[in-house]
Amino acid sequence: MSLFKDVFGKSEQDDASSKVAWRQLTDLGELNVMVSESAEKPVLLFKHSTRCAISRMVLKQFERDYNLDDAIIPYFLDLLQHRDISNEIANRFEVQHQSPQVIVIKEGKTVYNASHESINVIILKDFI
Repeated sequence: MSLFKDVFGKSEQDDASSKVAWRQLTDLGELNVMVSESAEKPVLLFKHSTRCAISRMVLKQFERDYNLDDAIIPYFLDLLQHRDISNEIANRFEVQHQSPQVIVIKEGKTVYNASHESINVIILKDFI
């Protein structure tokens, strides 16, 4: 049972041990705030599917490697609960929907996006 939880679900313990101070993106109004914030500091958006084992593994690796602290504002989007926000992101930032996916936004524009095994914290440093 624990194996399935580790692969498919996010437990409260995972939240507590994450090095990333995620801001949850849960409505379209918050998307506008995120874009406004990107004028002052780059914003990172991690799009995650809680039913996808690959997305879960990529998220765990990303959180283990994360060391950007104050260099970027990290947002997290649960795709299964907020597909409408994901669709708006695809339209507004002209990126194809992927899961998992990382998008970096500066001054309201996409400067980087990657998905699946291409998601890498080290590469992100070149875009912030």
